[in-house]
Amino acid sequence: MSEIGAEVKRMAGEAALIVKDRTGKAPDFSERSLAAIEGTLNEASRYFADLPEDQAIKIVQYFGCYLLEVAHRQFGGTYLWHEQRDQPVLVVGEPKFHVAIITWDKVRGRLRGDKADNVSFFFDGFAQRVRRAEPGVRAQYA
Repeated sequence: MSEIGAEVKRMAGEAALIVKDRTGKAPDFSERSLAAIEGTLNEASRYFADLPEDQAIKIVQYFGCYLLEVAHRQFGGTYLWHEQRDQPVLVVGEPKFHVAIITWDKVRGRLRGDKADNVSFFFDGFAQRVRRAEPGVRAQYA
């Protein structure tokens, strides 16, 4: 496992612990578990603006990594570092096709209260694109 992959997995585990503390049940890194993630982000959006910057950054990273890990467990792929966005990206389908997902900005938007940044809906769009990808396709979800 790459260093980036190991760190994504570790941070995703932190998000799972937060959800478990909140709900009493650990999420299972499935697509179905994203409803609990969305609920947690919705709840956290009420106080996100009041968090110290370092805590806010960690929450964004933890839950963004949870989304990446759900995608990785479902579709495989390779974790890379997206230099321009300064965050991990998961690339699925290489070399046949290339569908990438970048999550931290989406999670940040959701935590800032933008319901249009619904993580379940976002992930569903990515997953459908991967399932329908044809050779040569290049797409990025961010």
